[in-house]
Amino acid sequence: MTTAMPSRRRGLMLVNPRSRRGATGLDPVIARLEAGGIDVVVERFETPEEVSADIARRRHEADLVIVCGGDGTINSAAKGVLATGLPMGILPMGTANDLARTLEIPDDLLRAADIIVSGQQRRIDLGEVNGHPFFNVASLGLSADLARGLTPEAKKRWGKLGYGLGALRVLAAARPFRAQIIGDDGAAVTVKTLQIAVGNGVHYGGGTVIHEDATIEDGHLDLYSLELGNVWKFGLMLGAFRRGQHGAWDEVRTSKSTEFDIRTREPREINTDGDIVTQTPAHFIIRPGAVTVFAP
Repeated sequence: MTTAMPSRRRGLMLVNPRSRRGATGLDPVIARLEAGGIDVVVERFETPEEVSADIARRRHEADLVIVCGGDGTINSAAKGVLATGLPMGILPMGTANDLARTLEIPDDLLRAADIIVSGQQRRIDLGEVNGHPFFNVASLGLSADLARGLTPEAKKRWGKLGYGLGALRVLAAARPFRAQIIGDDGAAVTVKTLQIAVGNGVHYGGGTVIHEDATIEDGHLDLYSLELGNVWKFGLMLGAFRRGQHGAWDEVRTSKSTEFDIRTREPREINTDGDIVTQTPAHFIIRPGAVTVFAP
């Protein structure tokens, strides 16, 4: 929907200088926003913890928040926009930009700025695991191992290719683990798996689809468990994963719920939107329509 806006709005722009496109000149983008009636104040940060703290601290000085960076940076803003209720604009400057892809926000920064200027807004769901928010996906197993090994330097140097190279290394060393999955109906299942992923949005991992029917506004979480005996069979399944049709394979368990609990014998790290933030035992919930974003 399009919301009526005052003639001049105050935009708090948060910039991650370490993102893949963090060195991109923002002057033309700021000029486009200013011409569209948004007075921009730029804040650069060094650590993710600063992002939500800045939003909370300056909540009365801003009418909207503009986050410049990749999925990890946007994730860092989640608590701030959730607490303040400020609408969030996205300028995709990361490697994968999965949330921007889900919301059909273009990588072209001037076109992305035009969406913010237009005032088009949507309310989207927010996932949460052990109190940590996520827009795209939270997972344990293969992707957590990949997130641990994929350094910011590798992302900047190799871009999306870095994900592919890292995935090959992780697959070569992968070992299955046992986990218990409990849905909102209380039913429990024990699995031997290489990865469990719980998605809130549509895209993750550079464009892979969490489920072909998933949206970021459906009020549900989509889970899959990768239960392969031969890890290299995963290569045959890549096309299905890219389309979100992996549930057609017998080795992939899928489920939809408003909450999940996942327990493992030993604590296992959990990756949310590209960063390791917590570990099992894990409680996942959905917060329907929790965040307002500028999106077509």
